[in-house]
Amino acid sequence: MEIALIGNPNTGKTSLFNNLTGSYEYVGNWSGVTVEKKVGVFKNNIGRLIDLPGVYSLNPLSKDEGVVTSYFLEEKVDRLLNIIDASQLERNLHLTLQLLEYGKHSLIGLNMVDVAKMRGIQIDVEKLAKSLGVPVIPVVARSGKGCDVLVEVISDQSNQQNLKRLVYYGKEVEEAITKLTDMLAGKTDHLPRWLALQWFEGNQYVKQHLQEIIEAEKLESLTKELEEKLKLANNHFKSLANYIYSKRKEVIELIIENAVHKETKAVPLSERIDTIVTNRYLGMPIFLLFMYLMFMLTFDWLGSPLTDALDSFITGPITVVFESILNTVNASDFIHALVIEGLVTGVGGVLVFVPQIFILFFFISLLEDSGYMARVALVMDRIMEAVGLNGKAFIPMMIGFGCNVPGIMAARTIETPRERLLTILLTPLMSCSARLPVYALFVGAFFVGHKAFIVLSLYVLGMIVALILAKIFTATLLKSETSLFVIELPPYRLPQIQSLWRSTWDKGKGFVRKAGTFIFAGSVFIWLLSYSGPGGLEVAMDDSFLAAIGGFIAPMFEPIGFGTWQASASLITGFLAKEAVISTMNIIYFVPDEASLQGILAGYYSPLAAYSFMVFILLYIPCLATAATIYKETGSRKWTAFSLLYALAIAYVLCLVIYQGGKLFGLV
Repeated sequence: MEIALIGNPNTGKTSLFNNLTGSYEYVGNWSGVTVEKKVGVFKNNIGRLIDLPGVYSLNPLSKDEGVVTSYFLEEKVDRLLNIIDASQLERNLHLTLQLLEYGKHSLIGLNMVDVAKMRGIQIDVEKLAKSLGVPVIPVVARSGKGCDVLVEVISDQSNQQNLKRLVYYGKEVEEAITKLTDMLAGKTDHLPRWLALQWFEGNQYVKQHLQEIIEAEKLESLTKELEEKLKLANNHFKSLANYIYSKRKEVIELIIENAVHKETKAVPLSERIDTIVTNRYLGMPIFLLFMYLMFMLTFDWLGSPLTDALDSFITGPITVVFESILNTVNASDFIHALVIEGLVTGVGGVLVFVPQIFILFFFISLLEDSGYMARVALVMDRIMEAVGLNGKAFIPMMIGFGCNVPGIMAARTIETPRERLLTILLTPLMSCSARLPVYALFVGAFFVGHKAFIVLSLYVLGMIVALILAKIFTATLLKSETSLFVIELPPYRLPQIQSLWRSTWDKGKGFVRKAGTFIFAGSVFIWLLSYSGPGGLEVAMDDSFLAAIGGFIAPMFEPIGFGTWQASASLITGFLAKEAVISTMNIIYFVPDEASLQGILAGYYSPLAAYSFMVFILLYIPCLATAATIYKETGSRKWTAFSLLYALAIAYVLCLVIYQGGKLFGLV
């Protein structure tokens, strides 16, 4: 049995999916989390549950919303599980009515009843179910309360429904629906009435479907005839879509009047908090303060001691164990050097930053699950609008702080193609977690007293560069009007420990996985290049193939502060994965007697050059996985190449200004 889980954004849909299937998908207390369908199997094995992207209507505005209509048109759907937010019942029911018109066996999960009660909203579940003609089951998706009842009801094969027609659209529309359903008789597997309504609403996916069945001229003629009749009958007629919406709204108002009782309550705490955190003047400083505290915890108060302890463990006991094993099996000098200088040093040099990565992800998950991230998008809307975007574009960028790949994919939630493309091009400028080990290494070596401030400056710099480029691109390459920004502010929630851990692990495991795959393979390859050269094997590092490759491009980096072959070689491997920069440096600068890599770097960089290097890491070409995702989402080699080249140019120019400007002020 195929059961589709569908609802508005931020109604707890993904949490419910996790509870019903026992799997774990990323949960965020903000819209745009699910950008493509996810499939799981019910715990009791009654069938498959398909988690569809959150939508407000079946008439898609954005790419991710189109996934829902495409699924309904092309895939087999046995039943619908519609989750609705009890505290936003009127808005949610617009989608519910469209789902009931689809004509499949349906069930409603009434979520967030607790939030509704806090707002003085009392819902009579029995009256609501009677009005809609389908079962309504109260649930708490976050905790799983009511999910067992939900499964029992949806599993009951005998509970077949004769869905009643809830909305009468008026004589003119009903006559047009009848005409179109007659044309469709025997030509489609879908309910003709639903197809007719979606056609008149302007659903582009349904239009393409119907034009394959019926001549486009006949369809357009019928639509035009209906519009003329409605204009004569209604002086306030605007459009068919608006007219159909108003008829549904009338029915929803009657349902609300019958099943919902509202009490007057004091202003909710969340609204009082919002007056501060979304304030025009205080919103941005508060956001930056949160970021600063997050970096202090990551790099100073918690992260540094844990990283130092792990580093001591890897360079001490772990290295001793590997050396003991190699000596026991009488490994050759080549194998010994490969394992110790290549793998342990290369991969271990990246793994030491795992504590800081997980700490950062924990606090990002905390902000997301609490509902604060949606407020950040609202605060940023005022700035984004000035550069030709809106606050919704900032959500993919925020996701990009974890990893640019899902950030770029999240741009599917943006309605207009121009703004979606622009967001895809700018998201790689956000500082992802893969860059974090590079920052940690350099701030620990050169900016010990100001670690959090320096890292914060890099994150802010990435955002500022993105905003400036957005203004330039919208005025030149991608001219268009900015779309309207509408966002729902979810209620503040006290994050659950289990949810926080799952979210943190989901984000951080990719870093660990890359250490065992990309970084492992890269470390072997880089070590081989450093171990061999034109003169044979076991050559001096400066005479290796790696030194030759790095030395070839090193002169171009001289004006920006790091014109050594070592820095150049590290940047090349950074295209595969930004973490590879660290593993490459650990191999290149490997000196067994030295206490740490940070101490060695002081002989190769000045503080100004170190900052310039970090800025270059922040902005220069996206990693291979990000570049592949850009191509997948845009379908264009031209825009993919542009994203690589412009980022490299911007990185070089900005680092040139920073380094040469710093020299002028005597900062070297």
